[in-house]
Amino acid sequence: NVVERDLAARGKHLDQLGRDAFIDEVWKWKEKSGGAIINQLKRLGASCDWDRERFTMDEGLSDAVRKVFVRLYKEGLIYEGQYIINWCPRCFTALADLEVEYEEQDSYLYYVRYPFKGQKKGLTVATTRPETMFGDTAVAVNPSDDRFTDLAETHVLLPLTDRVIPIIRDTYVDTAFGTGALKVTPAHDPNDFDLGEKHGLDRIKVIDDKGLMTEAAGPFQGLDRFECRTRAVQALADQGLLEKKEPLKNSVGTCYRCRTVVEPALSKQWFVKVKPLAEKATEAVRSGDTRIIPDTWSKTYFDWMDNIRDWCISRQIWWGHRIPVWKCPACNHVMVEETDPVDCAVCGSKNIVQETDVLDTWFSSALWPFSTMGWPEETPLLKTFYPTSVLVTGFDILFFWVARMMMFGIHFKEEVPFKDVYIHALVRDEHGKKMSKSKGNVIDPLKVIDQYGADAFRFTLAAFAAQGRDVKMSESRVEGYRHFVNKLWNAARFSLMHITSEDNAFEDDNLTLWERWILSRSAATSLAVKQGIENYRFNEAASAVYQFVWHEFCDWFIETEKPALYEKQGGIRRNTARAVLAKVLKDILVMLHPFMPFVTEEIYHLLPATEGSVMQAEFPYAKDTYARYRNEPVEADMAFVFDLISGVRNIRSEMNIQPSMKIKVLAHTENEKEKLLIVENKAVISTLATMERLSFCDLENVPKACASSVNGNTTCFVSLEGVIDFEKEILRLEKELEKNTKELVGVQKRLGNESFLEKAPQEVIDKVHARHADLTEKNEKLAANLQRIQEMA
Repeated sequence: NVVERDLAARGKHLDQLGRDAFIDEVWKWKEKSGGAIINQLKRLGASCDWDRERFTMDEGLSDAVRKVFVRLYKEGLIYEGQYIINWCPRCFTALADLEVEYEEQDSYLYYVRYPFKGQKKGLTVATTRPETMFGDTAVAVNPSDDRFTDLAETHVLLPLTDRVIPIIRDTYVDTAFGTGALKVTPAHDPNDFDLGEKHGLDRIKVIDDKGLMTEAAGPFQGLDRFECRTRAVQALADQGLLEKKEPLKNSVGTCYRCRTVVEPALSKQWFVKVKPLAEKATEAVRSGDTRIIPDTWSKTYFDWMDNIRDWCISRQIWWGHRIPVWKCPACNHVMVEETDPVDCAVCGSKNIVQETDVLDTWFSSALWPFSTMGWPEETPLLKTFYPTSVLVTGFDILFFWVARMMMFGIHFKEEVPFKDVYIHALVRDEHGKKMSKSKGNVIDPLKVIDQYGADAFRFTLAAFAAQGRDVKMSESRVEGYRHFVNKLWNAARFSLMHITSEDNAFEDDNLTLWERWILSRSAATSLAVKQGIENYRFNEAASAVYQFVWHEFCDWFIETEKPALYEKQGGIRRNTARAVLAKVLKDILVMLHPFMPFVTEEIYHLLPATEGSVMQAEFPYAKDTYARYRNEPVEADMAFVFDLISGVRNIRSEMNIQPSMKIKVLAHTENEKEKLLIVENKAVISTLATMERLSFCDLENVPKACASSVNGNTTCFVSLEGVIDFEKEILRLEKELEKNTKELVGVQKRLGNESFLEKAPQEVIDKVHARHADLTEKNEKLAANLQRIQEMA
């Protein structure tokens, strides 16, 4: 359709071009657009073997398609038959059930009386499609329906015609729908077709391939189907046969290509008998040979596979694999072979004709796992990559593609095509709505990459890729993770100012508490990232490495190491600090590389004593090295130290103490372990909390003008004497409290406004509630701080 529209814009039409010229145009489009897709993948950082690009119309793959068709035909699994199919009157082609997209439309349920012969009364039928009434060949009722137990009549008169049709009884009829009487149109409804087969009913086609009414519609012949509906309803009303009509929200099938309403139509097409193939593909998932992740999609897979219908594979279009079937008009012999026949194998006639239909595009796609690897030859590629370990795909092609690859893979290779199928989330806009051009909420990935970089974009997608939950994407989130990329770059730049090619080893005995801590946390993060990726919990893996890099490596470790790196603690300490810094930075680059390939590759090549690509580096902390470095008691000790520092920092912030002003801190504890930790790490604590002095005290010696924080069994007292001006601080807090209270009152009024709560979008209301909570918490803190300062003054 894309090529058709492009040709139409240039004043060219299919009828003028012909089949061969049109196919040439499609190949030109494929070369142009295919290159654009590959470029997009490269911009996104996809690391593929670009020399092994494949296209389903490539010569080798086309040979595989033909071989599969011939084999399935000879096994009795492909056949030509006349059944109800989905027909697009715009594209003039059949569609598989999965190619029909349903949308809710406003419609009516029409109640039409089918009179008994020679009577005014009759059976009332409820239908949404009165235009197909001319193809009715029966009216059906359920034999268990009490409303029809005493029904003596056996036939009714078909409205607007002089045709008499039988009343049949069948348990298929839903007694809860409409009146309980069902019009049966075998040529225009798949369920009615089955009823017709069961009861030997005629099939009368009343809508042609263009969506126009046929001769069987009598005076309505030649009308568009929807125009016919309008006129038929009016005619029924004029004759007193339309009893009523009720508004209805109706699920209407449309063509996935052009959005035209699809017509269920009786047609001669080619089908795959998929039930035998589906049974094996279903068992493969039930037995665990193939896992579908998240597992919630397994039920969807089973529901569809257990109720699967034969697959219509013929398409009345020009582009695609032409069906390899030849027919002899002289004797009606059908030939299906791997090579083109030159004459009829039965009568010898040279006048043989190839089928003009092409195969559904998903037929060739279903062979992808093995046709791209050289099948039917047992190539080294096929032996290496079949079955493949994991397929990553979207839920919208679970049946189009995944189920069919499973069916064909197991049938032709006698083994599942993949061990795991990971169904990724749908990317929506920031409000959770599906992106569409009509809504104007589409985010162009390449524009986002141009503005924020591929690394930030990739990390955003990973960070929000929780299983079973769609991704709410906004540029502000990508911008947030660009700050993370910058944070990593700045940390790496600082590290590279200090480490050298000789800083690649250290003695465990020379490690400080915080060095043992960062190595332990690096090991723990490595395990979390590895498990997150292996279990397809990419958001958990991304979160683990993000927290480690930003809040542990950058916020704490680099700051604790600065004195040693600036050679304030001697050569041995400096060299050990450099070596630990070099190791942990390398660990980070390897862990982050799957999420941020570009920046990590760039930094990796700047590291001294590294070779090759970061993607070839060994993932950090194998079993033996993990055991060497992981140390939970050390993590607990360092958590105490950091919490103590954070407690003092919080006091500085709450009391509005200038960042550069050094403070005096007294610590009181009766816990010997905590006391020892403070003594051994006094220099780090004093530096990071900007202390002039840190000493121990008894509770009796605590001055009045101080603020305190509690950490474990230790209380830290920050002396405020000479540090803050109590009167100025009281005035500042009073003004801030007044300003905050005023805003809080405004928010409370907004939340008390019923009109706002009724009309505003839920996300706006949620933001106002969140703001109310923040302001309330801030008010409480300001009031508490004000009271403390007033008591000290």
